Amino acid sequence: MARLGAARRRAVKHPSAPAPGRRRVALASAACLFLAACAQTPPPAPVGLLDVSGRPAEKALLDGLKAYDDAQYDTAERHFRAALALGLASTKDRAEAHKRLAFIHCAAGRLDPCEAAFRAARQEDPSFALDRAEAGHPVWGPVYRRVVPN
Repeated sequence: MARLGAARRRAVKHPSAPAPGRRRVALASAACLFLAACAQTPPPAPVGLLDVSGRPAEKALLDGLKAYDDAQYDTAERHFRAALALGLASTKDRAEAHKRLAFIHCAAGRLDPCEAAFRAARQEDPSFALDRAEAGHPVWGPVYRRVVPN
């Protein structure tokens, strides 16, 4: 009987240690958790023009840009105002709508609304800036430089 007890004691060296099969499962589980934590999710797919052109605000902006390019400034102004009212998602798009409104106001001799539109563009997007040719325009360039001094 004493020999049976000694054999059991030798077989069970550490009662708190997990069995070899359990140890492998624990290590495999830990490895899986580690790998899952390190895995990176892929970046979201870029949003394309066709994805946003169906949105009312973005459609109004596109219509405004087309009308502006076609020198239909009254129509363009209506579209830009509608785009802003409908809630353009992008700060850059909102700044662009305000910029085009500023150009329209300045070209019509409405300098106070022109300045307000430039201020709104800058408020929407603090990095907003006219390119060199736009900033040098004889009509809206001076108004822009009052809003965004060098």
